[in-house]
Amino acid sequence: MAKQQKETVIEVKDLCKTYFMAGGMSQSVLKNVSFKIEKGEFVAIMGHSGSGKSTLMNILGCLDRPTKGAYYLTGKLVSQKTDNELAFIRGHEIGFVFQNFNLLMKRTIADNVSLPLIYQGVGEKERYKRAVEMLKIVGLKGYEDRLPTQISGGMQQRVAIARALVNNPAIIFADEPTGNLDTKTSDEIMALFSKLNQAGITIVLVTHEDDVADYAHRMIKIHDGRKEYDGLRSAYLNKEGQ
Repeated sequence: MAKQQKETVIEVKDLCKTYFMAGGMSQSVLKNVSFKIEKGEFVAIMGHSGSGKSTLMNILGCLDRPTKGAYYLTGKLVSQKTDNELAFIRGHEIGFVFQNFNLLMKRTIADNVSLPLIYQGVGEKERYKRAVEMLKIVGLKGYEDRLPTQISGGMQQRVAIARALVNNPAIIFADEPTGNLDTKTSDEIMALFSKLNQAGITIVLVTHEDDVADYAHRMIKIHDGRKEYDGLRSAYLNKEGQ
């Protein structure tokens, strides 16, 4: 019986990012970073402040471009796309979850969830229907017509996760998604990410917190702009003797 071939969602080859400053000065933030992420993986990108992990996330999320190297998303070379092309990719193939939730406080929860669909030209009734479906998935059925100010921080992050799911993305990027939450709520949010991953959704998480990274199966550690480790999270912990 033939072995089923894995589907690559992300592939980066020799990724470099250099910032050029006044006076001819430059700072190299990413240095020849290469890896692949397959469909259905749960990957934690880790590193200390200033390691380059946030810059890497911005490139993977099509918010920035590398100085050198290639980035393929679902088989398409996106590192050389125009701003408009990158915006289209962000709206159709990527879901984002941020530390600060990034919700519109004067719009209903359903409006917040369905926001990415507006840019796809989806009609109002269909947008509301999809929002209701996503809110049910994240455990917020019945909250459609409330405002974000009427719910807790943990619930607001669930709204943000529902918004990330609504366009049926190829991948979800989560940037320090528990940074503004208490320990109990953080565990609940990470358990939700695990549940979504078990349902087949590819998740890439940026964090500096070990207890958050423990929810991921694989870890990519960035140190001084280079890939220091790429493998099973459990194997890394055994190696470190933790």
